[in-house]
Amino acid sequence: MMSPSVHTVRRNMLIRTTNDIGHLVRDQRKRQGLTQAELATRVGVSRKWIIELESGKRTAELVLVLRTLNALRVDLDAQPREAGSATSTVAVESGGSDR
Repeated sequence: MMSPSVHTVRRNMLIRTTNDIGHLVRDQRKRQGLTQAELATRVGVSRKWIIELESGKRTAELVLVLRTLNALRVDLDAQPREAGSATSTVAVESGGSDR
């Protein structure tokens, strides 16, 4: 039996704000062909919560954000900053099936 087509995308992305996380979630959701309602069902939250997260909601519960990233098959790999660097890099890796 053949397994479904799975691709992995690895890219580095700076995550410094809640808006950055919101953009990441929206981008991955759209790449996977999911509606906000479908993602909300997978995560166990309301569509309104997904809308707020994608808009950069500052008070989103971390456990729900991590559950959302897991539902999108996104892993975050935080790297320490180099001495003298103003920003840190977060590697974003997602694997998903082509739709």
